[in-house]
Amino acid sequence: MNTNVLTGILIPFLGTSLGAACVFLLRKEMNAIVQKTMLGFAAGVMVAASVWSLLIPAMNMSEHMGKLAFIPAATGFILGIVFLLLLDKVVPHLHLDGGEQEGPRSSLKKSTMLMLAVTIHNIPEGASVGIVLAGSINGGSLITMASAIALSIGIAIQNIPEGAIISLPLKEEVGKKKAFAMGVLSGIVEPIAAIVTFLLATYITPFIPYTLAFAAGAMIYVVVEELIPESASGEHSNMGTIGFAIGFVIMMILDVALG
Repeated sequence: MNTNVLTGILIPFLGTSLGAACVFLLRKEMNAIVQKTMLGFAAGVMVAASVWSLLIPAMNMSEHMGKLAFIPAATGFILGIVFLLLLDKVVPHLHLDGGEQEGPRSSLKKSTMLMLAVTIHNIPEGASVGIVLAGSINGGSLITMASAIALSIGIAIQNIPEGAIISLPLKEEVGKKKAFAMGVLSGIVEPIAAIVTFLLATYITPFIPYTLAFAAGAMIYVVVEELIPESASGEHSNMGTIGFAIGFVIMMILDVALG
């Protein structure tokens, strides 16, 4: 595993850690307007990354299939949706909007279930980074290392508010240090997922288009199931929309400019 690959894997985790560190800088919970803007921003980044960094490369790598080039992308996308749907059903968790517990009934603490909710949608983010990094090495010229790093940077940017959003509400319940630790731990699954998918994709090169689309489907599930509903609920929903637009454009620029 070379230096570029290791850097690409660790950048998103750094973003989560920086966000979690907000517990030492902010006295109160994040303002509702800021939180909705950040949730929308994260959704925008993930949608743009799914299209430019995952689905389009998956179809480009399948051009030899002619008019059937959509098959790997469509198949992988659906499988990614199904995977997250199943994960959502088997893991007890609680979303940031404070609604009812999802998944199997559990006596876990609220703080633990909040962390599990973030952990669930960090898995596809980490997987997408690992798959794109593998594609940059084994996918020929269709995926460059620069575009893989651009994806890592984009996910890291949206991980900063995400780390803050998960850590700040826990500060009063468990204290600053533990809230920071839990925020950081919620992001550790990203480099783990990235490493696992990188190693798998390295050995199953012909299936890289499917794995790229799989990661896209998983990310879109998170956006539609969690991020957009939370950013659009209640007051100031327009800020979520503005955040989405900003996140989408920034990720698009990163991918095109660096890719």
